[in-house]
Amino acid sequence: MKNKLLTISLIILVSITLIGVVAVVLILNFNKDSDGEEKVPSIDEIIESSVDMEEITTNLSGRNFVRVSLKIQTDSKKAAEELTKRDFQVKNLAIQELSEMTAKDLEGKAGKQQFEDTIKAKLNELMQDGEIQKVYIVSYIIQ
Repeated sequence: MKNKLLTISLIILVSITLIGVVAVVLILNFNKDSDGEEKVPSIDEIIESSVDMEEITTNLSGRNFVRVSLKIQTDSKKAAEELTKRDFQVKNLAIQELSEMTAKDLEGKAGKQQFEDTIKAKLNELMQDGEIQKVYIVSYIIQ
């Protein structure tokens, strides 16, 4: 009786493990095309799932002010529609982040990348129907 119970338990454990391995392999291969490369969205798909934010002008932490425009890429058209409705939240987040920064913080590639990454992370916390893939600074002036 104990051997039979042990054998059945072992068979169930091996079956669950096998199903898990097959599922992982399928998921990893699902995002690849026939050449084995990751699927990259076309530029038309990127534009369709992106939202342009109107220009934001705000004071920085010092005496400077910044004028910046953003383009935000989402993972789907539905997410882009949600983001369009959340434009006031995007502006609010950008103003809050910029008000804590100085002109020196935004200098160079690293400073701008840090700002983009921060906005992306904060927006992903808000999103319900998708996620933010990338934030682009498309216009930028500090005075």
